[in-house]
Amino acid sequence: MPTSVQSNRSRSARLEMRVTQAQKTLIETAAALEGRSVSDFAIASLQEAARRALETHDKISLSLIDSKLFVDALIKPRAKLDRLSETIGKYRDNTGV
Repeated sequence: MPTSVQSNRSRSARLEMRVTQAQKTLIETAAALEGRSVSDFAIASLQEAARRALETHDKISLSLIDSKLFVDALIKPRAKLDRLSETIGKYRDNTGV
């Protein structure tokens, strides 16, 4: 499941890291199995991991916010707006509901 990686021409930023010999060997082996350079393999893997981390964070944040709003709505429901009540009455009169 290769992830598209930008061409070398458009790459201008640089990341550097230190890894153990075992990690380097593992990464090189995995890259070779996929027929990719170590750089392409590392970029695609890091990019996918970053996307997953952001998606997870967004889902957790949204679900916490949504949960709070839902509980607040149950505990303190908003009073009906007069115009809304009026519109519902007109709808019921017109439709016979």
